[in-house]
Amino acid sequence: MKFHVQQALRALMLLAFSVMIADLHWTGELTKFINPKYEGLSQTAALLFFILFLVQLTRVISLSKASHPCEPNGQACCSNHDHGHSPSIRKKWLAYLIIMTPIMTGFFVPAKILDAAIADKKGGAFMITQQNQSSKIEDYLTSNEMIDENIYEEHDADPKLLEEKQEMTKKQYEQLKQQLSQQPMLKMTDEDYTIYYEEINQNLSNYLGKKIQIKGFVLKEESFTEQQLVISRFLITHCVADASIVGFLTEFSEAPTLTEDTWLEVVGTIGQTTYEGASLPVIHIDNWVTIEQPDSPYLYPINIRMSF
Repeated sequence: MKFHVQQALRALMLLAFSVMIADLHWTGELTKFINPKYEGLSQTAALLFFILFLVQLTRVISLSKASHPCEPNGQACCSNHDHGHSPSIRKKWLAYLIIMTPIMTGFFVPAKILDAAIADKKGGAFMITQQNQSSKIEDYLTSNEMIDENIYEEHDADPKLLEEKQEMTKKQYEQLKQQLSQQPMLKMTDEDYTIYYEEINQNLSNYLGKKIQIKGFVLKEESFTEQQLVISRFLITHCVADASIVGFLTEFSEAPTLTEDTWLEVVGTIGQTTYEGASLPVIHIDNWVTIEQPDSPYLYPINIRMSF
């Protein structure tokens, strides 16, 4: 009977990947890394890793002892062999180390929520300017709940428009957009955030003077005035690697007292301004409160089917 160290290490790595993915599901941390629509795929991956682990276990111990090629008739003849130190062996151990790195970080490094520093590296204000000029963002909608504390007078609440759907037809999307545009106050929940975002940016004249309620984290740029900041959100299409920043420029006198990454819920009036040559919507804030960072701070896309 012989115990194979490398085969055991491979089995351990397969089990570690399976447990790590399962733990992310169990703790709810998975959505800090990927779009929730891929949860089923990641669960399948965890199951496959576990099955491969069980298969690999059969290779860890061999019952028959094979004779070593260097020991015919019990005599050593290993002068021409470099056991454990050949380039191929070193490459194998390097490969194991590379594979173990994401496992170790997955278990011992806490998930970090994307923040203003990341937005600044991605060119947050520039991205928002570009979105205003050219983008179509009709494919991101989510189902997070609103905060309990509301700072506006109660109006008719937005209807449950999406009903937890992860996709809709183009026709359904247009109907939903039309319905939202008729609301007396634009309450930008995570369900309808990006419908409003697209509409306001592309048809700003239709929304000038309307009241709006929005929440997000504070993002500032050196080129802003003291009274300006962006109420920002991150959009995750597939995973955090493709995160993009969305949000609205705001103006109010208390802006200098707020630090980046502070989460706010604000109510204001939509206006128009110019930033670095681009015409942008701006929210003139009437009332605001600081809030806790939501458990699910990101916006995620749904699928817009082109069928009618």
